[in-house]
Amino acid sequence: MTLNLLDTAPPDGEGSVQVALDPSDKITSAKVFAVYGKGGIGKSTTSSNLSAAFSKLGHRVLQIGCDPKHDSTFTLTKKMMPTVIDVLETVDFHSEELRPEDYMFEGYNGVMCVEAGGPPAGTGCGGYVVGQTVKLLKQHHLLEDRDVVIFDVLGDVVCGGFAAPLQHADAAIVVAANDFDSIFAMNRIVAAINAKAKNYNVRLAGVVANRSKATDEIDRFSNAIGMKRLAHFADLDAIRRSRLKKCTLFEMDSTPEVDAACQEYMDLAQKLWDGVDYQEASPMKDRDIFDFLGFE
Repeated sequence: MTLNLLDTAPPDGEGSVQVALDPSDKITSAKVFAVYGKGGIGKSTTSSNLSAAFSKLGHRVLQIGCDPKHDSTFTLTKKMMPTVIDVLETVDFHSEELRPEDYMFEGYNGVMCVEAGGPPAGTGCGGYVVGQTVKLLKQHHLLEDRDVVIFDVLGDVVCGGFAAPLQHADAAIVVAANDFDSIFAMNRIVAAINAKAKNYNVRLAGVVANRSKATDEIDRFSNAIGMKRLAHFADLDAIRRSRLKKCTLFEMDSTPEVDAACQEYMDLAQKLWDGVDYQEASPMKDRDIFDFLGFE
């Protein structure tokens, strides 16, 4: 994977310089989902609980964290894992010297976990890191026995680099709260998904409402641009406490609220596995979002 303009297809957008995907790096043996959303909205919590739900349905799951903070999988593994980039540095980037157990760890209910990490601040490209991670997994034949792969991707940064997981994904899921900042970020992410869909197979699955008592603004905006809500997770203290306890929601003590949220994750996993009707949403211009949501 190299940084260059795509030679065989038009750029994803005006002025676009993209991380081109080597066709041999395409993940073909699993259903691949990329989870995006505004920073701090609960993408990692959503991704980890979704991975756990897929595993409870009997599927073999791999979760790949794509954030330099590398905390995507710690509720699954109960620890902060070394990143692929950190491990590659120890062998001077000679990937043939690595073993799978150097960078991939088993988490809750058999979910396999990898933290791609990221380049040092202000240097490099997150897309290169994602590409190297997928290449390494393929070299070690670690994608061949997976049914589901989930990319948990850095916040609302949708540059060519951090949009790279969209090149591998079958479907993209946006996590958002019922507030302006989340919806603004969601709109940008939808635009990035549409751009990648010109040259890759990724499609928009829909939005997951998270940390929100109500969903009226998410629903109003989604209806306006042509996308659907897939699930709704209220602002539950148990979900916050599960992260503090380094565990998934499925490992928390049973209460009516916890049981309902766990069932919502199970329903979401089943819905995604069965296949959703992909959305062809039309994102708004930034100014139009302010007007639409009533901000002056």
